[in-house]
Amino acid sequence: MDEVKRLIDDIRKGNIKPIYFLMGDEGYYIDRIAEFIGNNVLSEEEKGFNQMTLYGKDVSIDDIVSNAKRYPMMSERQVIIVKEAQHLSRTIEQLATYAANPQPSTVLVICYKYKKLDKRKKLHKVLKAPNGVLFESKKLYENQVSDWIRKVLKSKGFSISHKASILLVEFLGTDLSRIHNELEKLELVLPKNTEITPDIIEKHIGISKDYNNFELKKAIGEKDVMKATRIITYFSQNPKDNPFVVTVSLLHTFFSQLLQYHGLHDHSKRNVASALRINPYFVDEFQIAARNYSMKKSSRAISSLRELDLKGKGVGSSNVAQSDLLKELLVKIM
Repeated sequence: MDEVKRLIDDIRKGNIKPIYFLMGDEGYYIDRIAEFIGNNVLSEEEKGFNQMTLYGKDVSIDDIVSNAKRYPMMSERQVIIVKEAQHLSRTIEQLATYAANPQPSTVLVICYKYKKLDKRKKLHKVLKAPNGVLFESKKLYENQVSDWIRKVLKSKGFSISHKASILLVEFLGTDLSRIHNELEKLELVLPKNTEITPDIIEKHIGISKDYNNFELKKAIGEKDVMKATRIITYFSQNPKDNPFVVTVSLLHTFFSQLLQYHGLHDHSKRNVASALRINPYFVDEFQIAARNYSMKKSSRAISSLRELDLKGKGVGSSNVAQSDLLKELLVKIM
């Protein structure tokens, strides 16, 4: 993310602001920026007296301001990192008075995850002044995460096959912190310059390269009944690793996008990828699935998936085995 790189480069150059207000839906960048500030603004000797971490659920705005106004001891600066500041959402506007005139020798870092400030209110406005940095960490779309994985691995001397990156996204979703943790595990066991493949992911992370929702979706799109049956049999035998609700959700998204595909006038790879917000790698899948499932059949599949989702949650029935739900899913869709 270019904005993160610029922010970190500024800190490296010594252009350090008194307040960093880090907000937004993607916790990964908030954690990385706060961690970088915590590791790099003060020396190890200075940290003992001049660096502290507070938690939003344990402190008030008055506590934060009181600590922020304190002078550093035998150091040019002090660093205060407030984690989980979203717990202060009801009183966060009280920080505006301090933010308008912050202590120059304090670096105050507010980690305001999964929330955003009201742009109409004073705190948002004063943080945009030269004294502060207001950073919004936005969630990546699913079709952007594979590229993010490749860039992260490249920066650390690794590469990854396209199918392997798709597997990670299918299994881990768009939670960058969770993906980053799994990538770190791979970095510890693999030599530099290794290309990460589906086999490596299966061995070290435990995601089956053949029996996963990605392959099930593909088999259903291709109307490959035998392959789809093998996958749901594996899911039935390993229900904890393959929750029914995740499978239904992914297939619901797939058929919803297939409806969108049918409604497009331009079926070129570039336009489909843009309109459906998918990786271009998946466009061929939609082209094949569109030949097997008309708009009417796609709508019927969505209706069946909604019904099965409710049944899987115990609505209208109880104690239905996952294996039976999966078999019903195949019969109704294919």
